[in-house]
Amino acid sequence: MADSFGKLFRVTTWGESHGPAIGAVIEGCPPLLPLDCRERPLYVKEKSGRALKIPAFTSTEIQSELDRRRPGQSGLTTPRREPDQAHILSGIFEGKTTGAPISILAWNSDVRPEDYEVFKSTDRPGHAGFTYRAKYGVYDHRGGGRSSYRETWGRVAAGAVAKKLLKRAAGTEIVGYVARVADVAARVDPNTVTLKQVESHATRCPDPDAAERMSDRILAARESGDSLGGVVGIVVRNVPVGLGEPVFDKLDADLFKALKSIHATKAVEIGAGLEAAGLMGSEHNDPFTTDPSGRVRPLTNQAGGVLGGISTGENLILRVTFKPTATIRKPQATVTVKGKKTVLSGAGRHDPCVLPRAVVTAEAMVALVLADHYLRDRAIAPFSGR
Repeated sequence: MADSFGKLFRVTTWGESHGPAIGAVIEGCPPLLPLDCRERPLYVKEKSGRALKIPAFTSTEIQSELDRRRPGQSGLTTPRREPDQAHILSGIFEGKTTGAPISILAWNSDVRPEDYEVFKSTDRPGHAGFTYRAKYGVYDHRGGGRSSYRETWGRVAAGAVAKKLLKRAAGTEIVGYVARVADVAARVDPNTVTLKQVESHATRCPDPDAAERMSDRILAARESGDSLGGVVGIVVRNVPVGLGEPVFDKLDADLFKALKSIHATKAVEIGAGLEAAGLMGSEHNDPFTTDPSGRVRPLTNQAGGVLGGISTGENLILRVTFKPTATIRKPQATVTVKGKKTVLSGAGRHDPCVLPRAVVTAEAMVALVLADHYLRDRAIAPFSGR
């Protein structure tokens, strides 16, 4: 099972939805990157009843990102309650990274495996249980195991470190937002949207009118036992020129893979995206010019910040389409693991719409790709003359 992502800035996530803990290991983070950390020991209860104290740290910069992803943060999300407290076990010394692997974990506390017992013998329509059993011969039905959105905790923790690296190295800023829920589309200018605007509403939609309508739709879907999909928009500002490789490791190709790897994603677009199919070349091309400083740059950004797989320095403009949550309360036709026809009504705790929590995960995956390509670019910069 492939659980690692990246080449130089490499992340491995581990743990299951209803296992004892979840976590991530970050390899390749450069040393001396400052992180706002403080000591917070980890206590493990031994069989004798004595609490074993394990030295560990917590970081406000990592925790603030995890809090944005945390379940149970509003009536629009799953009611599961998890503190998601990150414990850093290695790779940090005196508030700075050491260059060694950074290991981070969180205990699962609000687990209810009994709620998912029905999925032990019955496949959920639209869910990964069927394919997991077909491929591996085993499936952790307790909340979905590795196929659960809970797996993304490690991505977000690692993404927080990647964001700090990018911000410090190049001033790079990544802002995600909910652009659409079902048929409710927001009016958002990706070039000017701010994190404050995004976080001003539980939907994470920066358009106040659309946000209220989205909220109503999500609550109505929850009440009826159904679910909704939508689109997350992402903008990345202050992107260094030259990130990405021209053939198999194109920057946009790696971004597509990273974003498509998030649970429930169905499509990824950059720049004009699907609209490019209806444009003439003269309409889609970005004419080049020079700015007052003499820098060459395009007049428009239909390309979305990437040409030939390499960043242009313009804003990266991305959109990620998410399907409706697969597990719903409405009865659905399915079969048991033995092939017997049956009807299933959803059990357990699930988001009626993944979009509000998916925003931070999408940001994290973009950060991981950019951090990896930034380090790869720095490795050749002395020889390329840049």
